[in-house]
This record gives sequence, structure tokens and C-alpha cells, in this order.
Amino acid sequence: MSKSALVIGGGIAGIQASLDLADRGIHVYLVDKDPTIGGVMCRLDKTFPTNDCSACILSPKMADCAGHPNIDVLTYHEVQKVEGEAGNFKVTVLKKARYVNPKECTGCGDCIAKCPVKNIPDKYEYGLVNRKAIYIPHAQAVPRVAIIDGDRCNMIQKGKCGLCAKNCGKGAIHYDDKDETITIEVGSVIAAPGFQVWNAAQATEYGYGRFQNVVTAIEYERLMCASGPHRGHIVVPSSGEDPKKIAYIQCCGSRSEKTGWKKYCSSVCCMYAVKQAMITKEHGDLQEDIFFMDIRSYGKEFEAYIHRGEDEYGINMHRAARVSNIEEDPETKKLYVNYTDAKGEPVSAEFDMVVLSVGLVPPEGAQEFADMLGIELNEYGFCKTSVFHPLETTRPGVFVTGAFAAPKDIPTSVAEACGSAAKAGKWIVDKDFEPCAPKVYPPEKDVEGKEPRIGVWVCHCGINIGAVVDVPAVTEYAKTLPNVVLAMESQYACAQDCLESISQAIQEHDLNRVVVASCTPRTHEPLFREACRNGGLNKYLYNMANIRDQCSWIHMHEHEAATNKAKDLLRMAIAKARLLEPLVGAEIPVTNAAAVIGGGITGMSAALDIAAQGYPVHLVEREAELGGFARNFFFKEDGVAVQDFLAETIKKVESCNLITVHKGVTVKDIPGYVGNFKLQLSDGGEFPVGAVLFAVGAAMYQPTEYNCGSDPKVMTQIMAEKAIDDGSFDKKNVVFIQCVGSRNDSVAYCSRVCCAQSCREAIKIKMADPTANVTIIHKDIRTYAFREELYLRACQMGVKFLRYSEGEPLPAYDGNVVKVFDSTLGDNVEIPVDALVLAAGIAPDRENKENLAKMVKVPISKDGFYFEAHQKLRPVDFATEGVYVAGAAHWPKFMDECIAQASGAASRMLTVISKDKIISDGITAVANVDRCDGCGVCVGCCDYNAITLVEQPNGTFKSNVNAGLCKGCGCCVASCPAGAMEQRGFRSKQIIAEIDACLDYPVGGE
Repeated sequence: MSKSALVIGGGIAGIQASLDLADRGIHVYLVDKDPTIGGVMCRLDKTFPTNDCSACILSPKMADCAGHPNIDVLTYHEVQKVEGEAGNFKVTVLKKARYVNPKECTGCGDCIAKCPVKNIPDKYEYGLVNRKAIYIPHAQAVPRVAIIDGDRCNMIQKGKCGLCAKNCGKGAIHYDDKDETITIEVGSVIAAPGFQVWNAAQATEYGYGRFQNVVTAIEYERLMCASGPHRGHIVVPSSGEDPKKIAYIQCCGSRSEKTGWKKYCSSVCCMYAVKQAMITKEHGDLQEDIFFMDIRSYGKEFEAYIHRGEDEYGINMHRAARVSNIEEDPETKKLYVNYTDAKGEPVSAEFDMVVLSVGLVPPEGAQEFADMLGIELNEYGFCKTSVFHPLETTRPGVFVTGAFAAPKDIPTSVAEACGSAAKAGKWIVDKDFEPCAPKVYPPEKDVEGKEPRIGVWVCHCGINIGAVVDVPAVTEYAKTLPNVVLAMESQYACAQDCLESISQAIQEHDLNRVVVASCTPRTHEPLFREACRNGGLNKYLYNMANIRDQCSWIHMHEHEAATNKAKDLLRMAIAKARLLEPLVGAEIPVTNAAAVIGGGITGMSAALDIAAQGYPVHLVEREAELGGFARNFFFKEDGVAVQDFLAETIKKVESCNLITVHKGVTVKDIPGYVGNFKLQLSDGGEFPVGAVLFAVGAAMYQPTEYNCGSDPKVMTQIMAEKAIDDGSFDKKNVVFIQCVGSRNDSVAYCSRVCCAQSCREAIKIKMADPTANVTIIHKDIRTYAFREELYLRACQMGVKFLRYSEGEPLPAYDGNVVKVFDSTLGDNVEIPVDALVLAAGIAPDRENKENLAKMVKVPISKDGFYFEAHQKLRPVDFATEGVYVAGAAHWPKFMDECIAQASGAASRMLTVISKDKIISDGITAVANVDRCDGCGVCVGCCDYNAITLVEQPNGTFKSNVNAGLCKGCGCCVASCPAGAMEQRGFRSKQIIAEIDACLDYPVGGE
């Protein structure tokens, strides 16, 4: 078996898959046909619901990928052939001529400034601006090196010019560069080529390409973005003025059988439109209208985000309003959006701009790509997978992740990318596998006793900081502060070129402290620490001033005050940096075993993935049998009955020598820390494990509405499904009522799965009896992605869909008829009922979740589901290291999503338990034994059980901190009455220095 993996596609999914594999010691070839990695996410403005900058949260991943010793990033390469079989693939890759040597180019831009060839539409900017024949793709490109467009270069095409070579001080330009073919051997392949957006020119009724002020959503992202053509200032394309009214038209290219349109729902458009509208509101006061058929806010925190857009931002939401066409005033360039209002009346409204929410389609050349890989595509042109094997293609050893499998959002793509890494690792890791050697860093410079020499970098972050804070003024101010020997501005401090400049400056200027004034340490601190370590400096000799979250974002309308505050924050950060000391994390041995809590489909899938790579698993199920809630499902997926798949999975689990199944027991406690947990069970069993997965699922809401449980006509979806399956369902007049237990005043979220389940059951009822009258009463039908086919098929079979307003109470029911106001007809209707089926939502098992959460100190969201470390970048990780979440315990989801996320969690666990040791964080508490009087106050206040009292030779007791358990929260420091506890990295003298600097006292003053 080959010991390497191939990942095709350098978007967020490909990057995450590569990092998960590489972190396990597997060598990875990351191939992207573009000159830079990052994909579409680099071009987006911000992400919802956190409003983090897309490029900024991706930058740490890109930098980690580019700097990882186990990853060969092969940009501007294209895979041409994959031969062989799983475990031993031979891959032919075309290395395309860049005409610029990436090892010599510094990305200075001198060559670009002299290039005379202009007016080439910039692909990265979607043609909104032009570029030159030699160019750097974008500000945060990885690698950040120039590339020549050989088809447009005068020197290459005509033998005339050569200005870029003449002005390149490094001699990096090589006009004689040629394409070449290389061959690599890999054990498995991950296909992550991403997607493209639908060609809006096909929607002729909307005037895209004819009307200047009609733009696509992806173009609008660039107009909004700090790195875009207008540096984030949104203007009307025809006039350059600020817009006063913007319309967003949903489902452009999706959910239609019109020629050239797509039948499926593109899954992400509703949410990104609301995000765009909210962020636009932050730029100025204007009117915004969103026209849609159904709002599909099915993800975590999505429903709350929609309501926030309506209630706080005043965005006008036009439900069930599909725009018929757009007209333009040829003189003013104003746009007239023609639609039908809630009363069925035709309306024509004037707007300055229209944004088309274009859907996602397969990447360009998808069929040729599939033929090259030897895999099949589905009827929509995406990679063919199955519900029970959502990450596997039709060719063994070749896996898929991201939007190449189906339209999906960033968190799903990231989780599934981890999952594909778990699947790919199975074909690489065997008993003979030896992980790659760890990264070798330059020797750490000795700073003891030396005068602080501080380097400062102040980030513009596009306009996120630069539009509010006077960055040049802050930089100049930094130069006046004591011990600062270098102060630099940076457009993006997290970009690869700036990180490299930090590493180089440490050596060139003999820096022994580094301060970066930019965004949040929550996502970026590890990135800058790594840059320090690459420069030969201890990574804890770095400090960060958060002048984005704590300054520019919250004082966006007070530029002068924000600038002054940024100076204060920077002065405080520098004052602390002077007193920083080198820290070293503790070496922690790792138990090479895992615990999976929950024996449903999610838990069993994760356990099988871990065991497939040779690691033992303890699978804990509180019920007497495995299977979880899926035991209630009787339908088929892809022609396979759920019960058959469930039985097969249970058999695999129970017959696996590496999986120990604990049935009929609960978890008593999970003391310990990453790499060294103790799984304690209610039957007295105790097992050492290195990582823990919570896959405890969720429960169905038990409805009391409509006399459910006492009225024989009223049943839940689960009850109806069982009756349909065993043939006892023989009702003529059937009504489904959606959102029972969801989307109401007490339970605000959408339960995600109910709409598709009702459509599936309605179809079965109509198939058994075409004369049956079936009605589904709903607020929105949320059959996202390919599940739209269920909605379409139900409509074609005569199932009636009746919409009632979201703010209205549930429809009335008197035992014989359902009474409801039909918002489409604009009138009350009565529907006779033989069977009333309630789409009961998914409810969290709060008691079980909270008990487990307390054991390992993980948070639970306001909706009662586990809250992950970061919704975009770490969707299956908890902030508590070594503990993970997957399946319905995380959020309501379908079986294929649970299975894929289970594989993702398994991959994250494997990055821990595959190691023999890990290094703890250096920022931990430490006890001064000379001051400690053994009172034990610190023991009682430590939430992580990191502190114990240890008896000394003289019979006294002193506090001792376990570095593996300590999370550096500082509670013990604050509570110690003797002042014996201190926090490394936050020592008292360092905090006092910050306070003094805040008060603008002299350095070392009283």
C-alpha cells in the first residue's frame, strides 16, 4: 500500500481533508488547477451566523496547509490520469508552466507594475475588474507568487517586451518554462473540485448581462468584500453612487423545470442572501427586499439569523413571491421588479440594484473529471454517492467531499472533508504504516536577560479595520513606544507573505518579541505563534491586540475614538510583550483508544471508521440494543431498507474485534484530559481512552397538540410510517401539519427533516391509493438540495400543499375537519380529516446531554444541542480538546448527514489517538510552593479538576497543577488567598504592566 494520499481541489473541503490526513502523519499531495488554493471561499465577504470574514477564517487553514511538512501543495497542476486500484494508485499530473519560479518569487509586485498588457478580465473578481498579463491572483493567495498568462503575454506570444523580467530583482521570470508531466503514487484519492455558480444569463427575464445594475450574488460578494474592486464600498454599477434600494431574487437557476434551470434546491442561497442584506445594512441606511418561495433556514442558528434580519435590520421578506421579470429604465438605469404580492395582486417596484441569488452547479468539466477518475455522476451532474455511503464514490479508494457531492454550506463541507480523510486513511494506514517525520523548526533563540526588541505588525484587514481605524497613524504611534524596533502595516496580517515577513524579520532585526494588532486570537493566534516559531522565536513571546472585534467593529461610526482606542490596545499589548517569557508545554502520553457515547447509526459509523484503522473503541449504548432512533424507520433509501442497513451495521460492529460494545449502561463520569480520559460506566467498568465522541442523538418531540395520544385519528409521522409499512394505513382524507414542536415561540429552530418525511409518506399514501386526498399544511417546505425531488414528485402525484403564515397559530382541528387560513388563496378553508399526521420536531435530550456536558466541560446551545468550537472551521470539535460531537446531538439532520459527520468526528479523533504523545499548551497555572499554604481553595474552584493537593516530605500539603488538564482559565489565580497561584503568560506583573499602559503611566512607573 502507498503511504500517500491525493486530494484534488484546494477549496475549504480539500484543505481540511489534507490537514486531517497530514496531522496523522500521512503524506498528502494537494493538487489544484488554479494558481492558488482557497477556492470560492476566498472570494466571499463574511460568513453567517458569526459574521467572521470568510478569507480571514480561511487564511489560517491555508497557511497551515502551505506550511505543513506532510503536505505538498501543487497549485497550477492538473490530474490527468488515475490508474491502478485502491491502496496502489498511479497518478499522472500535469504541471502547467507558470513562467515564474515560485521558489524565487517574493510577491513584491514590481513585475506587475511594469507590465504593459492590461484589460484582461480578472477571473478571481468575476470580470468586475481587469488584470495584467502577469499577476498575483489575490491579496491572500497561497502561494503568494506571480504567474504569467502565457496566452496574453507579449514576450511569450510575440517575443517582444520582457519588462517583467527586467524589473524582477530575484530573476524569477522564466519565459522558457514548459508544461511537464509528473507521476505520483498514492493509496487513496479525495475528489474536492468544488462547484461553480449557475450562469445567470440563462434567466433572460431578469436581464443579467443586459442590465448593468443586475448582478449575481457571487459578484455582489466581491462588491461587498474588503479585498474587492471597491474595497468593500458598495456602489451602483451604472452610477457609482450608494444604492438606496436593493432587491434580492431567490432561486435564480434553481427549483424550476425551465430549460437550462435546475430542479434541485441549491441549499445555501436563502441564507447568503439574508447575510448579504444584513451586511449591506451595516454599510448604510437603505431599503432591502428579498423575494422567495420558501425560506430554507434549516441549519444551526439559521432560523434565529433570519428573524434577526427581519426584526433588527428591517429587511422586507416577500414570501411565496417569485419574480416574473425585471425591466430597466433606459435613461435612469433604475430597475422595475415585477411580482405578485401576498394578495395575488401584480406589483411593480423600483430598485437601484438587483442581486440574483444564483444556485450551485457542478464544476466546469465535471464529466471529464469523473471519466478521468473512473467514477460516476448522478442525474444532476454531481458526484454519485448513496445515503448510506455519502463519502464514497463508485470507485473503491476514491472519495468525495464538499459541494462536488451536492450543494452544501461551509460547516457541512468541513465536517465531511474530515470524514473523507477518515475514509481515505483506511487505504493507507496498516500495521506497517510509519507516520511522516515531524516538522523540524530552527533552534529557539535565547532571550534570557536580553533587552526586549519588539516587532509590531498592524493589520488593515481590508476595510474591516482600515475603514474605521487610521492604521498608518497607529503604526507610526507604535514606532514611538519603548523597545519597538520595527513597526509595519499589513493589508492582511494573516496572509502568507506577511507571515513569512514576520519569520524573516525575527532573524533580520534580531526581534525577541512580536506583537500583531489585528483580529481575534480565537482563530488567528496559533497562526502568528507558528510564524514566530518558524523564525526561531519561542511561540509564547508573541502577543495580540484585537483592534477589530474590540475596536473597529464596535466603534464603526467613531473613527477618531476608534483610532485612539486602537493605540491604547496596542500600547497595552506591547507593555505586556516586554515581560513575556519563553514557555514550554508539557509532554503528554496518549492512550491509543477511543470512546463513542451513543450506539445509533452515528455512533456505530464512527466506531467502525476508527476501528478500520486499527484502534480499539469502546461503544456505549444506554439501551439494551444498538440502533438508536433509526429503529423506528421503515422506509428505503437508494433501494435499501433502513432496517436492513441497520442490521448489517450492528452485525459489523458486534463482530469487530476492536470494538467493545457496552449495552444497557450509562456513563458515570469521564475524568481526565485530551489523550488521557477515563471512561467510567454505571456497571463499574473503567477504561482508559484518548478521545471521546458524543453521538447521543436526539428525541422526537412528543406532541400534546390535537389530543395526540387520545384521538385515534391523530398520529405522529413515526406512527404513520409504521402503519404505511405494515399495510394498515387505509385513510382517504389525510392531512399533514408541519412544524409541530418547531418554529414556535418556545422552540424557535427548524427540525430540518420533517418536510422531506411528510413528502415521502404522502407519496407512499398516494401510491397505495391514488384517490386519497392528501394535504400538507406548512409554513415553508424545506426539501433542500436533491430532496426537492420529493416535493416535486408529491406535487405531480396530486398532493396538495397549503401554506399558512409563519406568525399564525397552528391550524384548528375539531375532530372532523382542519380549519386554516390559506395565505395563497387569501381565505379560510376546511379540510375533512380521516387521519391527522403531525410532523413532530426533533427535540434535544437535555438531561442526558447536560449530564455528559458537565463531565467534560462542554457547552450546550440555547436550543439544547451541543455547541461546537467554531461553527465554520471546527464543526465537530469542542473547545475542550479531545472531545467531539456528531449526528443529531449536534443538530437535527438526515441519516446521510449523520453518517458523514460521524466519519468527520472519527477523523478528528484519529488525529489524537494515532499519536504516542502530544504537547500541552504552555499557558497554564503554576503554584509557588513557597507561598502555598495548602488551603485547597484552588482545588474547589477548578472546573477542570486540574489541581490536587500533594503531601510534602515535611507533612504539609501544596497545590500541584496537571498541565494536561489545565485550560488556563485563571480561576485558581483569582481565588488564591495567599497569591501562590500564577498563570504562565498572564503573570501578575504582566497584567499590571498592561493596566499601567492603559492608564498611560511611564514604563516601570508606580
